[in-house]
Amino acid sequence: MSLRHRVWLAPLAAFALSAVLAGAAGAETPAPAAKEPIKLIVEPGAMKLLKEASDRLAAAKSLSFTATVGYEYPSQLGPPIEYTVRYDVAMKRPDRLRILTLGDGPVSEFYYDGAQIMAYAPAEHLVAMADAPPSVEGALKAAFEIADIYFPFTDLLVADPYAALSAEAALAFYIGTSDNVGGVRTEMMVWSSKDIFMQLWIGAEDKLPRRVRAVYKDDPLRLRHQLDLTGWKLDGELPGETFASDKAKSAPHIAFQRPAKAPAAAQ
Repeated sequence: MSLRHRVWLAPLAAFALSAVLAGAAGAETPAPAAKEPIKLIVEPGAMKLLKEASDRLAAAKSLSFTATVGYEYPSQLGPPIEYTVRYDVAMKRPDRLRILTLGDGPVSEFYYDGAQIMAYAPAEHLVAMADAPPSVEGALKAAFEIADIYFPFTDLLVADPYAALSAEAALAFYIGTSDNVGGVRTEMMVWSSKDIFMQLWIGAEDKLPRRVRAVYKDDPLRLRHQLDLTGWKLDGELPGETFASDKAKSAPHIAFQRPAKAPAAAQ
């Protein structure tokens, strides 16, 4: 038995012995003390770490990374099943964006060239196009409002990621360091709003986000969503053709709109 196991088992053995002696003496087991409610705090050190990560991203004139997202879905067996989606992302401020969704699931391509957003389905060879405002943030907002298109890393692409996080913070605290995420030393923290609870891993040296794990508070199953961020390149060269696709533009056009809801029976 290792020392670690002995350390953990010693208090249990002492507790068991005291319970036996108390029972032999006819003593009553005292009622457990009532738990005090957890006090929600927003630690300045944790928010400083978020601010450093936000400033690093906001200062980059261009950036690219790969986002791998794991989603848990309920199953009839009880335990959830995880599905994974990979995105290759390239952005050039203030008005260029490309997001390639490579699966699992249908492959798709999203482009923004400063004037239009374009969603392309290679398998079907169909494209949807719509006018968009002259900023990445405005284009992402338009894609969501017009067609319910949303990317789980959207907050990393906006002009000031820290603004929303600081305004909505109900809880934030620092955990410690880790050497097991993204191949670099990271600093771990927790951030929570009234809607979502997140644990974040941020590079200790480069201040780049490496992992985000989230649980939505109104989800009774507490399903987990994990975002891993790799291959970061900041202020690299991204030629103009990165943000366009002649093949997509040549495809038959369809309306840029919200997906049709399935009939009630199918749902």
